Amino acid sequence: MKKVILATVIALSVMGSAAYAQVGATVTIGQPEQTRIKEYVVKEKVKPTMIKEKVTVGTTLGSDVELAPVPSDWGPSVSKYRYVYTNDHVVLVEPSSRRVVHIIE
Repeated sequence: MKKVILATVIALSVMGSAAYAQVGATVTIGQPEQTRIKEYVVKEKVKPTMIKEKVTVGTTLGSDVELAPVPSDWGPSVSKYRYVYTNDHVVLVEPSSRRVVHIIE
């Protein structure tokens, strides 16, 4: 009986860790990709969006913040995200949760 309880506790612990990893995940973007993204914002003269709250990785943006689709030339590693340009930073956002996953300074 103790083995069954122990196995259940371990299974639940692993499942909980996996769920936390999905919620707390961030994105790592290499320097060449960051440079390409910054160049795009300058070249295309992307209009900045004013956001009153401090934007950090992990925060959730309000529904009043308009998110733009990521251009295909930014690469496949970021294509599933949306972005907003604010305060001279490109902010990548997971669209379904509106959670900030990366900030390019």
